[in-house]
Amino acid sequence: MTLDHADELVVPEGQPAPAAPGRRTFWHRFARDRFAVAGAVVVVLYVLVALLAPAITGLLGVDPYTYDLDALDATGAPAGWGGGISAEHWFGVEPLTGRDLFAIVLMGSRTSLVVGIGATVVSMLIGTLLGLLAGYLGGWVDWVVSRGVDVMLGLPALIFMIAIGAVVPDSFPPLLLLVLVIGFFSWSSVARVVRSQALGLRTRGFVRASQALGAGHGHVLFRQVLPNLAATIVVFATISIPGAIGAEAALSFLGVGVPPPTPSWGRSIGDAVTWFSSDPMYLLFPGVALFGITLAFNAFGDGLRDALDPRSGGRK
Repeated sequence: MTLDHADELVVPEGQPAPAAPGRRTFWHRFARDRFAVAGAVVVVLYVLVALLAPAITGLLGVDPYTYDLDALDATGAPAGWGGGISAEHWFGVEPLTGRDLFAIVLMGSRTSLVVGIGATVVSMLIGTLLGLLAGYLGGWVDWVVSRGVDVMLGLPALIFMIAIGAVVPDSFPPLLLLVLVIGFFSWSSVARVVRSQALGLRTRGFVRASQALGAGHGHVLFRQVLPNLAATIVVFATISIPGAIGAEAALSFLGVGVPPPTPSWGRSIGDAVTWFSSDPMYLLFPGVALFGITLAFNAFGDGLRDALDPRSGGRK
């Protein structure tokens, strides 16, 4: 959390300034939570893999678009043990196409992270802005935003996402569509949290002092109230990313996500259901990848929440 006032530290000339006590306490709390630290490490690894996926697949000589029909048997199932696992295909191959499953999983991480992070940014922007206005201004603005939140929370979001995905023209970029649709249907929870925090902050002394000195609403909102909500927004964002990734996987599973042949964990899991009896690895590897990223973000977000909450002692 940001501080209203800070005591000035007198540092001897030539000596480095000591770390702020609040920041030092935060890192100490976060480091004590081994599960959260492990989650942060896994998140960083996933991001690096997503960024370097084209280079990794190019270095290994595989890609998620090249068909290898020689790796299939007469029924279209992968030939050999474990869904076609070999020195050439580390995770086996995709049924019917023979595409390398390792490359599909690697490149699918880019789809999941782009949609997950992008949709979270959209929902944070909408929810934070509306929540700030509702909590700070109150009155009819608060009533309108609160009723809008109630409506959004009552909507069957997945059904509306499927309907929108089915009617939007094919020329519209599918990744952008997923980001906008998932982000739009996810802002209500953010707005509710930010509103409740802004309601408490608008009566604080530093806000009243700024108003008494003639500061406008924009200055108070974005220079006084919003910085004090930064920690809450960051924590909520890290916890929201897994939900957005899961929504993308669900839509791709149902056939209204990114179209083939773009790699997607959700679509691979959906296709793998019919092949599970003959090729369980086709379901295993994308499923483990999806489970790993959602678990890592949840652990990281929980650790951030505990470390930033001064009333929490954190997990040992």
